[in-house]
Amino acid sequence: MKLGIVGLPNVGKSTLFNAITNAGAQSANYPFCTIDPNVGVVAVPDKRLDALAALYNPQKITPAVIEFVDIAGLVKGASKGEGLGNKFLANIREVDAIVHVVRCFENDDIVHVEGSIDPLRDIETINLELIFSDMEMLQRRIDRTQKALKGDRSLQAELTFFNRVMAALEEGKAARTVECNEEEAAMLADVALLTKKPIIYAANLSEEDFSSGDVEQNPFYRKVAALAAEENAEVLPICAQMEADIADMEPEEKELFLSELGLEQGGLDRLIQKSYHLLGLISYLTAGTPEVRAWTITRGTKAPQAAGKIHTDFERGFIRAEVIPYEQLIECGSLAAAKEKGLVRSEGKEYVMQDGDVVLFRFNV
Repeated sequence: MKLGIVGLPNVGKSTLFNAITNAGAQSANYPFCTIDPNVGVVAVPDKRLDALAALYNPQKITPAVIEFVDIAGLVKGASKGEGLGNKFLANIREVDAIVHVVRCFENDDIVHVEGSIDPLRDIETINLELIFSDMEMLQRRIDRTQKALKGDRSLQAELTFFNRVMAALEEGKAARTVECNEEEAAMLADVALLTKKPIIYAANLSEEDFSSGDVEQNPFYRKVAALAAEENAEVLPICAQMEADIADMEPEEKELFLSELGLEQGGLDRLIQKSYHLLGLISYLTAGTPEVRAWTITRGTKAPQAAGKIHTDFERGFIRAEVIPYEQLIECGSLAAAKEKGLVRSEGKEYVMQDGDVVLFRFNV
């Protein structure tokens, strides 16, 4: 999974990226300090791996990972090549989902590129650049479909749908807000539109907002949360500066610090959870002496395709999956004890994988 972190200059985007990836992206008080996209690979926190490691004592523990891409600050006119617009838009095109960092804090020492704090204006600035880029791309697709329509009348439904999407874009609405059936969703997936990508609005709040214990008191945050609800997007209250402060803490110290603020998890854990939910992802687990590992798949994936994540031969020669839910395995204390109780199931090609399945794939090539 690849997440692109975007935002106007000086909203805390690179500070947040640094904190969650420790990749050392440059963070400075002026636009374009991050010219090339910085990439950080982050392990997905999963306590289940530690518990399985205690059972199997493996040589290696391999968590699932997320790739974060810090994309340099967009400005008005990016879709027309202003600033470093074309490059930025190309970088956004490559990610699975967008984390849009929005400034929701006042600080006279950090200059806002627009001169004032207004998260809805900032969101609109970036969204419009993405929409303008999408309109150009969609218009080319519409023109192509219209030409092909002369020889293939079955393309009329596609043309009608794309015109409906274009009308939404012209109204300043993202492609992801357009209601569509399964067939239309497949058509939309065939066009690489930026505004159809799932989005999480990361509302960057002050440390005071978090220490107050009620982020809802921040009027800027309430506005962002309301917009996210309208767009079927996710919203995540976060404090980039606080995340930077706790990034180097020992786990016990970090846990104590967060508990004093009434938080069970840090920003990275919460961001990953939002990302999994937004993209419809789950993890299944494999366990043995060589390795305990988490594998990320889309919810609804069947056993052979899940096996293919490990190796294509596993999918090609799939025979069956021996499956036990993680909780049951831990309760039994060992796979042998679970088998004695008849809890290890043998599943075939139509089995839909569940989050937390501990599985051994049988295959023959």
